[in-house]
Amino acid sequence: MNPSIAPLGRLTSRLSVSLHPVLKLRTKSKTLPSLSSAAAIAAAVFLTAPYPAHAQVPPTYLEPYRPQFHFTPAEHWMNDPNGLVSYQGEHHLFYQYNPFGDVWGFDISWGHAVSTDMVHWQELPVAIPATDTVAIFSGSAVVDTNNTSGFGTPTNPPLVAIYTTQYRIDSVDPNNGSFIPQATQAQNIAFSTDNGRTWTPYAGNPVINPHSDPSVVPTEFRDPKVFWHAPTQRWVMALALSRQRQIRFYASTDLKNWTYLSDFGPANGVNGAWECPDLFELPVEGAPRGTKKWVLIVSINPGGAAGGSAGQYFVGNFDGTRFTADSTIDPSTPPPGVLFQNFEGTSTFSGLAWTATGAFVDQGPVGWGGPTGYLGSQYVDTFFGGDPSEGTAQSPTFKINSKYINLLVGGGNHPHDPRTEAPQPAGVLAFSGADVEPPAPGSTTYQQLGWTATGDLVNQPVATGAIGGQQAVTRFQGTGLINTFANASDQPQGTLASPVFTISKPFINFLIGGGNHPYPGNNDATAVVLRVNGQVVNSATGQENETLNWASFDVSQYIGQQAQIEIVDQNPGGWGHINVDQFLAADSAAVPLSTETAVNLLVGGKVVKSATGQNSGHLVWNAWNVAEFAGQDAQIEIVDKNNGGWGHFLVDDIYFSNVPKGQANWIDHGRDFYAVSSWSNLPDNKRRWIAWMNNWDYANVIPTVPWRSAQTIPRDVGLTLLDGKVQLKQTPIPELLQLRQGSAYRRTGSIPAGTTALPNMGKAFEIVAEFQVSTASEFGFKVRTGPGEETLVGYSVPAGEIFLDRTKSGDVSFSNLFPSRETVPLPAPNGRVKLRIFVDWSSVEIFGGNGTASLTDQIFPNPASEGLALFAKGGNARLVSLQIWPLRSIWNGQ
Repeated sequence: MNPSIAPLGRLTSRLSVSLHPVLKLRTKSKTLPSLSSAAAIAAAVFLTAPYPAHAQVPPTYLEPYRPQFHFTPAEHWMNDPNGLVSYQGEHHLFYQYNPFGDVWGFDISWGHAVSTDMVHWQELPVAIPATDTVAIFSGSAVVDTNNTSGFGTPTNPPLVAIYTTQYRIDSVDPNNGSFIPQATQAQNIAFSTDNGRTWTPYAGNPVINPHSDPSVVPTEFRDPKVFWHAPTQRWVMALALSRQRQIRFYASTDLKNWTYLSDFGPANGVNGAWECPDLFELPVEGAPRGTKKWVLIVSINPGGAAGGSAGQYFVGNFDGTRFTADSTIDPSTPPPGVLFQNFEGTSTFSGLAWTATGAFVDQGPVGWGGPTGYLGSQYVDTFFGGDPSEGTAQSPTFKINSKYINLLVGGGNHPHDPRTEAPQPAGVLAFSGADVEPPAPGSTTYQQLGWTATGDLVNQPVATGAIGGQQAVTRFQGTGLINTFANASDQPQGTLASPVFTISKPFINFLIGGGNHPYPGNNDATAVVLRVNGQVVNSATGQENETLNWASFDVSQYIGQQAQIEIVDQNPGGWGHINVDQFLAADSAAVPLSTETAVNLLVGGKVVKSATGQNSGHLVWNAWNVAEFAGQDAQIEIVDKNNGGWGHFLVDDIYFSNVPKGQANWIDHGRDFYAVSSWSNLPDNKRRWIAWMNNWDYANVIPTVPWRSAQTIPRDVGLTLLDGKVQLKQTPIPELLQLRQGSAYRRTGSIPAGTTALPNMGKAFEIVAEFQVSTASEFGFKVRTGPGEETLVGYSVPAGEIFLDRTKSGDVSFSNLFPSRETVPLPAPNGRVKLRIFVDWSSVEIFGGNGTASLTDQIFPNPASEGLALFAKGGNARLVSLQIWPLRSIWNGQ
């Protein structure tokens, strides 16, 4: 899950010189990166604002955001589902698990849970643990019914797990003597003869060693999915060559000895690493009897439909050796329609009649060829002399007369955040020294301002910006700030504690930048910690950017109590420092400053559509559905307000069209559906799967305690013929019906314009609704509403799509990549729209029509936000039917 690598000739100029090669750098990747990919990761910017510190408290399953009908481990970190297999009435769910921490780390192992109905789960001890020298990555498991491996007997066939092992090879940085873990990925197997309770690694591991094959990158070679291919009477493995955006196929007769078959890819979604493949055959509903197709699943990160992590699928044929897709998308072929701008024939924006500001003045399209995926000879690259350049370029006004605007986009992943448009709240200094203003710049120490220092921060002078050769530190206030890049190095470590103060207002707002190492993490934090009466109650980390931005602690429940701010630097590695300034007591939360690298559509001067890059030098097609703005005047604006890593943007050909330019067949169009995997050995050839309900864009900082991450609800999977195209469909498994409580709330009739309250259904419920399109332009539900909070689940009639808007869903402050609005196309035959919605304590999953459209998002509302309502915009809608059930918890008989 590595960010794409920048063009090597420009990579170093995009980095803070504080970056040390790899070192103890924690990434959002399953892969410990190579030197070059570590640099790309450090260049990525992830704005991470506060999340509660993880105190050592026993799990109750009643924590504020604990899902009540989704599987979560009792505590600690979880990501990809692994080894899904059913045997003797039990369904096994293995998953990537860190038994010792709440963020991803090199202790990643296979966690384990079992169920008899795929609804209620029993968590078991770690199945396959990491060791000091290896981590256990994703994979699959099979029932070796014929005992081809020889690990069991004909009467007691073994379960065999096939997984990626990441081997660490220790080395030392010659510059400073720091430990550098490196990694090679290989495929291993283990077996169990006691229903998966204990596992024995095969003595002959690894069974596939990448060093024997010069065509693969040994650090990007993972996630084997194995199944029995009956026509050829052998096992087949699908394996991701992640950096190469390929799926490699192998065959074996005994699960031990594997033979190369073929490769598939790159194709369709390629703006990120390929991972977690799956391959299976399904009948096609609506096609002639007996029609079957093979489905190849590929997870991709970043570069998903809504940004970050996602899953795509290919429909085609597999002959036992090679997978052939029925069709793929050619990104070099523009969509049909009218070309609005291709940025050719001029070297400045003024030459295009675009209005430029800032660093964009006298700048414009380039064509030197570093990025890829652009068309023609020129494209826009806002890397004007480096990432610190900022500015805007705005197109001439045009009238929207097409359904879509298609455009090629790449560069930094810094989306437009509508919160940045609000005014900054006023505040007062929370304590003496909270503004970090030195009376004598360059000589005053932090202690002299009232902070208590430890470690390497003792007697350090107050920073007045960058230290040594550090990249420019910006957006702090006044002349001073805390910057733990002491002695011009990331090596120094220590703490700074503020004076004890009394909390007087409901929020503490502050500016933060520097390294993204959450507290407590793996004892390598770069963080701001809030203590109340001596106890840690909240923390925040940086965004791997030297530009400070506003963050907030909600301290409303602690007003009148004694508090202290602690600055923690436990990290000597890459981005092992923290920048902080200006602690203010305020009546409302701070508003983040824009750090976007984006292209926006302006209608009436307001941003109505936006696209950002995926920290990649490769441009990919984006499609804006603009049908709702037909006939209105608009402008396109290119914005670069980011001077950190990947603080630039790429744009090329812009087309007005009545069809979207496809990028991939996405499994789910939400932000939180990744690494989907299906169960093997299900009866009657059923195909069911489950996915990790999170996104690597912000996975490490979602505000949950004492666990982090959930799995989606299990879904039945099928293929259906729709408008002449074979499409994937997903439907919630029927076993979930047992969670419905009592009789359903029912309603029909007209929905007037505005908001219509519905009865409170608690924090976990299911909605089944059918609407008739009428005069409203939008209609649907507001779920988990409360003061200032609502999540919108609706249908846009002009756009013909479902949307899920979580921009005001509750706590969205922990990452600027979290507030979002997702959409997925859904036809409305005969003007009817069917929705099935599952709302849990921290998630929403939507299924449209017969299951060909789905959206999955996390939300983190205030626990008291239990309101529920219908809404209609611009007219009336009609409710054909509505049924709502509160859902039982799967935990502790609740």
